[in-house]
Amino acid sequence: MLPREKLLKGIENREAIARIIDQAEIALKTWEVVISDFLSPPVIAEVKGLFQGLTEVEIVAWGGYPQAERQRIGIARPEIPLDTSQVPLAALDIAGNFLFDPATHRDFLGAILGAGIVREKVGDIIVLGERGAQVIVVPEMVEFLETSLVQVRSVPVKTQLIELSELKIRPPKTKEMTTVEASMRLDAVASAGFGMSRSKMADAINSGDVRVNWKEITQASYMIEPGDLITVRGKGRLEVGEVSITKKQRYRIQLTRFQ
Repeated sequence: MLPREKLLKGIENREAIARIIDQAEIALKTWEVVISDFLSPPVIAEVKGLFQGLTEVEIVAWGGYPQAERQRIGIARPEIPLDTSQVPLAALDIAGNFLFDPATHRDFLGAILGAGIVREKVGDIIVLGERGAQVIVVPEMVEFLETSLVQVRSVPVKTQLIELSELKIRPPKTKEMTTVEASMRLDAVASAGFGMSRSKMADAINSGDVRVNWKEITQASYMIEPGDLITVRGKGRLEVGEVSITKKQRYRIQLTRFQ
């Protein structure tokens, strides 16, 4: 048995992590690979942090392509070989003419959920502009969606299974920049990276709109380190790169913004 209460102590996404611990205990008892539903990035980060220190089980995360945000977790005893090929996924193409009624990520997700699918069964959605979208789902949902997902907004669509290799993954747009700051405080680094005033960034932090390595941080004075990933709701992501000290004892910080 895993030290459940100890593992859940201080956890932000307690309910989701509790389910993963349940699945890990099933993997221990059955000597089989157990697969979770799709998890959000904050939950994935907490799972990885928790299971890193455990010797009883191993995990692998996979969402269909390397940059996938939503991923399923495979859990097994260390004696059992475990890799991404054991995480079952399926890809669907949602084809329609969206030239005169453009659809967003939210529109496609809404249509899928409206068909009766719960969020946990749906991975990333790749919007293809006027052509439609592609979506990653659990394989058992494929047949249902092929027959049930027939319209998004006002547009008739044809939903059909495709190979994961047919996903049209676009590399994220990035912007490299360098900033010099008096400290490595979150509000200072994030305001420089996202082009916001320090006061507006402090407000966003206080409101719970800012995460570091997918963990919600509400202290503007939180100290950032090289390699940290900062996300601001509605603004994208910021990766902290190399940090050096200037002659005036300030911090020269390399930043990569993902838009």
